[in-house]
Amino acid sequence: MSKARLVITALFVEGQAPSEVARRYGLHRAWVYKLKARYEAEGEAALEPRSRRPKSMPTATSPATVELVLGLRKQLADSGLDAGADTIGWHLTHRHQIALSRATINRVLARHGTITPAPAKRPKSSYIRFEAEMPNQTWQSDFTHYRLATGVDVEILTWLDDHSRYALHVSAHPRVTGPIVVASFRETVARHGIPASTLTDNGMVFTTRYSGGRGGRNGLETELRRLDVVQKNSRPNHPTTCGKVERFQQTMKNWLRAQSSQPATIGGLQTLLEIFAELYNQDRPHRSLPHRATPATAYQARPKATPRNDRTNETHNRIRHDTIDKSGVVTLRVNGRLHHIGVGRTHTRTNVLLLVHDLDVRVINAATGKLLRELTINPRRDYQPTGAPKGPTRRPHT
Repeated sequence: MSKARLVITALFVEGQAPSEVARRYGLHRAWVYKLKARYEAEGEAALEPRSRRPKSMPTATSPATVELVLGLRKQLADSGLDAGADTIGWHLTHRHQIALSRATINRVLARHGTITPAPAKRPKSSYIRFEAEMPNQTWQSDFTHYRLATGVDVEILTWLDDHSRYALHVSAHPRVTGPIVVASFRETVARHGIPASTLTDNGMVFTTRYSGGRGGRNGLETELRRLDVVQKNSRPNHPTTCGKVERFQQTMKNWLRAQSSQPATIGGLQTLLEIFAELYNQDRPHRSLPHRATPATAYQARPKATPRNDRTNETHNRIRHDTIDKSGVVTLRVNGRLHHIGVGRTHTRTNVLLLVHDLDVRVINAATGKLLRELTINPRRDYQPTGAPKGPTRRPHT
């Protein structure tokens, strides 16, 4: 028997006073009186369990925002792009100026039945994660297969920057051969500069080290040696070593399959690949990059690495992650002394990258890649002023 029914029985059957019932069952008298009045007004319905939900929820997500979250989910999924909570949150913040936590977005998606349960995957902590420190420090390359609308199988070759995940080159071919790999590498070098190293699997178009020594170096190995580019290859049966380009190809093929009109020719496929590369590099937030930046932002934010024969040890280059404080200042230690760099209070709490080349400093918005300030540190001064006039802005006399 529920406690509420015990109280009602004591009150109306046994005829006890509310104060005696409260003392008998260890209850607050106000609750006993409230239950008594409810029973007199509603009868047996007063004994049914009642919702504890508050009458008003001022902090609840608005219906318009819920509709926007569901709309973004459908739009991204229909386009063959990632439609998880992190990606939706990035679009809400940067495209609609709405801040929602990842947990809130997940609750909205789960409440409306848009999440498909998936079996447990291998935990991310079990992987050994690596990433190049600078753009052009390592380029990953691989090719994958795709079937045209006519049923013909073709191959897609990719060159991807390891640091930023920037798609440097994506092209379709009837079959990827050694000369095609060399030509694509030279074309990519002409556009983006010479990388310090490359990372590929052990396909014969990339390396001949498992060919028994017959034929010597192939075209790519010869070209890399000529440019003094370090060539790295994954161990056999370890595809996760080249996981960035493998994951890129998965995203690319998901997007291609989601297109309503499937290409029937290599030219049509190449047109779609160029559209996807632009979308992937410039518009799509990347979950593996700091602050969900786009690959183009990450690729352009830092200086480019070069082969060993072009490197010099006479300068001091470094990169720092920091956040602008409430006074609009970010700190940097130079030659053992801490300097305060003024950026402006309008950028308070902005995550920034500090690109330091000796005394030359560039302060860049880590999420958008926007240059916030460029200066040369004055070693004799602690505070590095912005150069703006002191005091409040005065209105001109009319």
